[in-house]
Amino acid sequence: MERSDYIRGRGAQHQVKNRFDSLGYELRDDFLNYCAAEGEEATSSKTSFIDTFPKTIVNNVTSPDVGLEFSLNPYQGCEHGCVYCYARNSHEYWGYGAGLDFEQKILVKRNAVELLEQKLRSKSWKAVPIVLSGNTDCYQPVERKLEITRKLLQVFLKYKHPVGIITKNALIQRDVDILQELAKDNLVRVNLSITSLDERTRQLLEPRTASIKKRLETVELLSSKNIPVSVMMAPIIPSINSHEILPLVKEISERGSIGVGYTVVRLNGAIGEVFSQWIRKAMPGKAEKVLNQIAECHNGSLNDSRFGARMKGEGNIADQVAQQFAIARKLYLKDKERPSLNCDLHEQYKDGQMKLF
Repeated sequence: MERSDYIRGRGAQHQVKNRFDSLGYELRDDFLNYCAAEGEEATSSKTSFIDTFPKTIVNNVTSPDVGLEFSLNPYQGCEHGCVYCYARNSHEYWGYGAGLDFEQKILVKRNAVELLEQKLRSKSWKAVPIVLSGNTDCYQPVERKLEITRKLLQVFLKYKHPVGIITKNALIQRDVDILQELAKDNLVRVNLSITSLDERTRQLLEPRTASIKKRLETVELLSSKNIPVSVMMAPIIPSINSHEILPLVKEISERGSIGVGYTVVRLNGAIGEVFSQWIRKAMPGKAEKVLNQIAECHNGSLNDSRFGARMKGEGNIADQVAQQFAIARKLYLKDKERPSLNCDLHEQYKDGQMKLF
């Protein structure tokens, strides 16, 4: 049972000091707004939406075990509030904290669409899949109002450029019309994050995300529209969702998912403090067990940054997780294929319309 001082509707339970504290920020009241997610109780805390105008929007991803080369994040910070989110640490580079700040100070990249169009028109750019979003969710609640992600997808379609999408929000259903057009030329693939089949677990881990029911419906809808969709069961957290691997993969296969991926939770940087305080409030009876088992997956530490080991973990628990996924794929996804995205059309559409030769 969670403690009485648990902050409902948020993942992090406290502010975390920015390790770069010389980059402190000043709260801008002119951007204060509040956006509550479907069906969640809100705290009295508000969310700030802060306009930014970066010089570039497409990021080169250098991590060798992430599985993508380029990403695009229209928002920094994420109101979804997933307590385990690896992106929390990146908020410190903007002068904010990885705890409640990450959920309450959302930076909006107002010129994202213009920057993407400039990139795709560049003579030096050669088409390679760009992923929305490699860091924070491109369909977080404020997207319903701002529609930046929808406009970005329209640009990808205009220039016939391949795009991947990672999200845990059913709001992606709004853009099925564009996704269908992209899918006709094999220009899109969606990865929907589903961490658990248990709604109570979802509410604690991911307080402002779409419900599990909505996410499963989204897998089914995208599949029915011939939009390739896979599921990320990420992260696996021992003794919280590690027992759900087979039933979850069975469920998503029946809904039309063509694949499943996973990571084992790791609590790098400030996330260790955020997660540890959260679980002692949200699940006090099993907190120490879970933390000890996470450490067992990472050579005795909550913090693991080693390429090759950080994503899947090591040791008995990590091995058991890997074996369960191998069995699940063999049982439920054996005949499913994940086609590579089409990178051949873009050069003919660099001016926004097909070139005549």
